Amino acid sequence: MTVSAAKTPDKTGFAKEQERTVSFASAQDDYAAGRLRQFHNVKVKQAELILFTTQLSVMLDSGVVLSDALDAIAEQSEDSSPVLAGVLADVSEMVKGGSNFSEALTGYPRVFNAMFISMVRASEASGKMVEMLRVLSSYLTFESETRRQIKGALTYPIIMAMMAVAATGTLMFFVLPRFMKIYESRGAALPKLTQILVNFSHILGNLKAMTTIVTVITLVSMAVYYWSKTLTGRRVADFLKIRTPVLGTMFIDMVVTRSMRIMATMVNTGVSLLDAVNVMKGSCENYYFQRLWDAADSKIRNGYQLSESIQLSPDGLLIAPGIIAMLRAGEKSGKLGEVSDKISLFYEKKLEASIKNVMTLIEPVMIIILGAIIGTIAIALLLPVFRISTVIAH
Repeated sequence: MTVSAAKTPDKTGFAKEQERTVSFASAQDDYAAGRLRQFHNVKVKQAELILFTTQLSVMLDSGVVLSDALDAIAEQSEDSSPVLAGVLADVSEMVKGGSNFSEALTGYPRVFNAMFISMVRASEASGKMVEMLRVLSSYLTFESETRRQIKGALTYPIIMAMMAVAATGTLMFFVLPRFMKIYESRGAALPKLTQILVNFSHILGNLKAMTTIVTVITLVSMAVYYWSKTLTGRRVADFLKIRTPVLGTMFIDMVVTRSMRIMATMVNTGVSLLDAVNVMKGSCENYYFQRLWDAADSKIRNGYQLSESIQLSPDGLLIAPGIIAMLRAGEKSGKLGEVSDKISLFYEKKLEASIKNVMTLIEPVMIIILGAIIGTIAIALLLPVFRISTVIAH
């Protein structure tokens, strides 16, 4: 009986298949990395982000799976907002791959800011994403409306400034040279104020001088910009934000409104107080408010109440005593979320009043400044007119 030799399995085909699988997976990873690099630094309009947040909350509330909702919104946005559609498609792929929604959003910091990501992360922990998205949509709408009001208040002064620049340029480069010729032909000296204006116009017309000035201004601006990114520069800039008259009040009201709204939403949806304080810290870009919530977080971990933690922090004066008293009452009654919501509503109205005050102040200040500049130039140009008869007589 002949025993056939055992056939040795051919591993070549299996190895090739495995190589093809690894190569395909590597290609997928490279494609995903390329897509991430493509959209990492992009920005989208505030209105598009608000619409996305609102649509996502409605779809999730209707029982749609998160990845399916993202795909549907991405497909719907392809024509109106291709950038947002690309971002959402990438986020959806990451969610399908097992990543958390908040983790997927961190790849696009210029689309989703720290507050957005922190609130989504907290909603994942509490299971209240629909409610959190509604609050985010409401707050983003409020911020957009605030910016619109401020831009509207600046429109009139900006138009005035542009008209003033056009009128001043015409006078300096077309009218003033004619008077200079008359005075030079008569050997008379221009009035001192007019001579200063003439010297300034010569500088503007000198290419070498203007190149030097623009270069110096650019270098100084870059130096100030990079200095503002350092800890010292940031502290100085943020100090000016909260201490500038009128504008400082508006900025503080804006931060307190945002913080109390986050506190109300997160406490009412079952998120722990420490997580809420951490999100509040992430939502503030101001150094002193971040230091306030960081100190409050440390005190709370040591057993203090929120109201006590704010009072004991080095920047506790940023929070009005009335707010601290209301928070203390909410802690005693077990209704911290409701009290925080009432505080946010009160400060929202206070913020609207602050914005109106700023808008009321901006217009007259701009008019006074522009009036002073244009008035000085007008006087400098009219002085030769008043003296022209005397010059011609001589």
